[in-house]
Amino acid sequence: MTRVAAVDCGTNSIRLLIADVAADGTSLTDVVRLMKVVRLGQGVDRTGQFAPEALERTLEATAEYAALCREHEVESIRFVATSATRDASNRDEFIAGVKERLGVEPEVISGEEEAALSFRGAVSVVADDLVPPYLVVDLGGGSTELVLGENGPAGAHSMNVGCVRMTERHLQSDPPTAAEIDGAVADVKAALDAAMADVPVAQTRTLVGLAGTITTVTANALDLPEYDREEINGARLSVDEAIESCDQLLAATRSDREAMPFMHPGRVDVIGAGALVWREVIRRVQAEVSAAGGTLDEVITSEHDILDGIAFSAAARA
Repeated sequence: MTRVAAVDCGTNSIRLLIADVAADGTSLTDVVRLMKVVRLGQGVDRTGQFAPEALERTLEATAEYAALCREHEVESIRFVATSATRDASNRDEFIAGVKERLGVEPEVISGEEEAALSFRGAVSVVADDLVPPYLVVDLGGGSTELVLGENGPAGAHSMNVGCVRMTERHLQSDPPTAAEIDGAVADVKAALDAAMADVPVAQTRTLVGLAGTITTVTANALDLPEYDREEINGARLSVDEAIESCDQLLAATRSDREAMPFMHPGRVDVIGAGALVWREVIRRVQAEVSAAGGTLDEVITSEHDILDGIAFSAAARA
């Protein structure tokens, strides 16, 4: 076993996984798995830079994660930053702050590498009865990655649509108005049009969704009394069930969402936009598969994602 730490710093949250990775690199065992909503991408879509208070929140969480890495004596650390950091003009300040606290420089990875790491994490635990090719969708705060493949990515694309970006750009009312929803849908459909050129989604046999928006949509569909990672991981929803859950979260007021027992407080204001993105992705993939003569009747939710992929890559480096 190699003990590693993986940090995934996205637009909405920063997450830590300390894990023991098997010598053959095919499996891992969690030691610590944490998530903090820091909203690093606050305002980045509008201003093009990190807000000082967002940087402060994120670096404070990084310092806490650094202490845990020391406590658990990790051998290798990999810190990956994604959509918001790719877009921010003052990212050098963020990079220096992380290096000072954690001792490693964060890697600002491309959307394509983000997609590949998400795919690696998701398929590491995919059920034996699921049929490839798998289309893995990682829906984040600032971007959404689509990657199709079997043993590795055969096509990938990163779309600049996510729950934070779409909320800030379109969904300002509570609940969102029809006009706001139409604007967001148009944005997502245009992004999906571009993605189709890179990812032959019509070949999809199994659709797998990752990250907090999709796990929350699943928790809602399952009507869970609390957020339960074990119940959510591997859950299978019919396409209709998944879309109905998306519609419910999009139409709900923020006070309605706050009252949902599985809802993380940091997702209350952005889950509607995330649900809208996931709904449009499901609809488009199902339509493309159907047009090619296939069927897509269900969607799979995975709690294993880019964080697991980062951990595997950290172990390989070690």
